[in-house]
Amino acid sequence: MSIEFIGMACALGLSAMGSACGAGFAAQASVGAWKKCYASSKPAPFLLVAFSGAPLTQTIYGFLLMNFIRSAVAAGADPTLAMSTGIFAGLAIGLSAFFQGKVAAASADALVATGKGTANYFIVIGITETVALFTLVFSLLLLQ
Repeated sequence: MSIEFIGMACALGLSAMGSACGAGFAAQASVGAWKKCYASSKPAPFLLVAFSGAPLTQTIYGFLLMNFIRSAVAAGADPTLAMSTGIFAGLAIGLSAFFQGKVAAASADALVATGKGTANYFIVIGITETVALFTLVFSLLLLQ
């Protein structure tokens, strides 16, 4: 077995673990927010589904990174660099998803409590998404 496979597995696995945790946080908050709506006979916003699913995109970034690592090694990149990139970039992408879920959870609660701020909530969710995108792009540049 070559060590670049460790990086490939970490790129996908750590990203997916972050997505799972983040989506779990956001989904729990969405369910709680809906419960508040139902208990007070207010309309329950379907928009909370978007908050719940926001951290899932980081799994896609991890999958893309995994494939870029494989291609880079096939093109002659150093396997140790590929392994290290997969581990650290996978962790960074996963942490982005983890915290994006926490931001989405707070957004779900705030939206139901106030009925305002939807655009602001999506902006801060997008900011945490940007960390994962930057990590993916900079990792690709590193592997070239």
